[in-house]
Amino acid sequence: MTNQSNDNPCHLLICDAEPLPEITYCKVALWCGYNHSNAPHIVSIPELVEKNAETLRQRYLAWVYDLGETEIQGRRVIDHLEIRNGFSYWWMTRLVEKCNYAKSPQIDNAVKLMAFESWFLDQAITHVKLESSNSLLAQCLSIWCVNMGLVFEWQSLPDKVAPIKLFAIRGTEQTKEVSWIKRIYQTLPSNLKGIIWLINYLVRRWPLKGAGLKKWSQSKGKVTFVSYLFNLVPDALNIGKFESYYWAHLPDVLQNDVCPTNWLHIYLKSPLIPNVSKAAEVIKQFNAEAKGEQVHVTLDTFLGWRVLLKVLQDWRVVHRAVANFRQIPVNCSKDVIVLWPLFVDDWEQSFTGVEALNNILNLSLYEAAMTSLPTQRVGVYLQENQGWEFAFVHAWQAAGHGNLIGAPHSSVRFWDLRYYFDSRSYDRRLKNNLPLPDLVAVNGSEAMLAFIGGAYPVAKLRQVEALRYLYLTDYSDVKPRVQRPLDSPLRVLVMGDHLLEDMQLQMHLLEHAAEMLSKDTIFVIKPHPACPVNLEHYQRLGMRVSMEPLLILLEKCDVAYVSGITSAAVDAYVSGVPIISVIDPKKLNLSPLRGCARAIFINTQAELANALMSNMTLPLQVPETTNYFCLDTAIPRWRGLLKVETINAVPASQSIKESSLNSS
Repeated sequence: MTNQSNDNPCHLLICDAEPLPEITYCKVALWCGYNHSNAPHIVSIPELVEKNAETLRQRYLAWVYDLGETEIQGRRVIDHLEIRNGFSYWWMTRLVEKCNYAKSPQIDNAVKLMAFESWFLDQAITHVKLESSNSLLAQCLSIWCVNMGLVFEWQSLPDKVAPIKLFAIRGTEQTKEVSWIKRIYQTLPSNLKGIIWLINYLVRRWPLKGAGLKKWSQSKGKVTFVSYLFNLVPDALNIGKFESYYWAHLPDVLQNDVCPTNWLHIYLKSPLIPNVSKAAEVIKQFNAEAKGEQVHVTLDTFLGWRVLLKVLQDWRVVHRAVANFRQIPVNCSKDVIVLWPLFVDDWEQSFTGVEALNNILNLSLYEAAMTSLPTQRVGVYLQENQGWEFAFVHAWQAAGHGNLIGAPHSSVRFWDLRYYFDSRSYDRRLKNNLPLPDLVAVNGSEAMLAFIGGAYPVAKLRQVEALRYLYLTDYSDVKPRVQRPLDSPLRVLVMGDHLLEDMQLQMHLLEHAAEMLSKDTIFVIKPHPACPVNLEHYQRLGMRVSMEPLLILLEKCDVAYVSGITSAAVDAYVSGVPIISVIDPKKLNLSPLRGCARAIFINTQAELANALMSNMTLPLQVPETTNYFCLDTAIPRWRGLLKVETINAVPASQSIKESSLNSS
């Protein structure tokens, strides 16, 4: 890209490019960069976002709320999409899920547009030029400039294709060509792709049909869990026993308390359970080993022709409803800035093709599972506010079961918008309300404060032990970390990410920063199973891969280097290990350590090198086990919460008081 020059003070250049060119415009807005030079004529949009984070988050959540509340022919969009009495398909769409780190990446640009507009209103600018490869962003700014009476110019840049040769997925280079069958499939109409997907799904998952169904329908257990058939403890799996890292030893505790339980598993392919035949075998082994104290099924246990017929009927209902207002949402917002071009694809994906059929199938499967289960006292599910969860909540409540508890199993990030809704969504006086559990079991003071900061009804919050992180009780003031001798090499633990793009950025910065470090620096990487690293491309680092448990690796390192999104950063933070986290200015800050004073955020190789060198002389950090998570291996809070007679044993006021004390 050529250098840019314009000395007209009424002209603004919006630069959405990497690397940044030499710019001599009088006014410049960096869309995906920071103003490292502190130049007065340059504004960083990512910095504006962080400066006004609370306001911008509320504004975006209000935009989503208003979209659902838009009236068409006298009825709200939500009501047009009612597919069960009191339940709207709207709650299963991408627009409501707000998964900005994966499914809906344009949310980041929507929030940036809001930040930009607020800043712009105080500027005397008549001409806006955008340099970007993002045509959707250009479309939004073009419409906005017309509404504002401004001149708009777009210089289209070529798409930047990220290098992918540095990583190996499932043991092969990620340069593998897409098969001709998949290429043909991608050209098909979305509805036809949906039908093909459904047929393929039924063929692949049919072996799970009926697995554990008889035991499920005759279960004596009155407590039900919904979880993933994933993240299981390998040693236990090898002997046919159910143990999950999500739930720690809670299942064994309940069994010892003579509290029979039911487990509805969502099967995800993994190295431990690579196919549905193995999954069916595992379910059979779990049920045999538990001897009636635990009953295990999968969601696909409830596949059948009746379910399939209902799916096709519901799909038709959704199609007919959407046909009435396909283009209406464009003008639903009162804002001058129009965000809709960013979300046309999310809208289409939500109502047509594979995603729509998947959502509707989930609803029918959960209904079949809940109606065939004897009445339950209490249910618990892993809460991330994905579309399937709202289908489950509706199915549970419609079947007449007891209290339902949502359990966020990890950290609750400020910018993980799945966990947040406009405060008006919690008004339960309307039809087709947002499906909510009766209680949310938060795993510590940070999660409690995050929910309260998001306007979640306080009376529905309970603080419980962080089951997934109970191993961190080994870190305490009684067992301090050993200070590294100054004459020994720095040991860096690189904690990988499951998203390829984030992992690429993390490794790119490390590779160049290492050139500024001592040659004896030791690099150990623990990659995410979904994104392994090919060490042949990092021979200069002398790096080795380790799949040892984090508990062991954290004891062996001096500093942890993490991506901007991985939840494993919390493990290191709580254990007292110094943290260096990548922050990608193209995205919102999704780090679970956002706002934590001890975390160091970097976005250049020089910043990373400086941070690593400074950590060579920093004193050890005090573990945060009492300030972040609620940790007690006896899990008294969980045991109390799961007993009906004591389900209100931990008053919300007490939880708030404790969280305030812990955060002080």
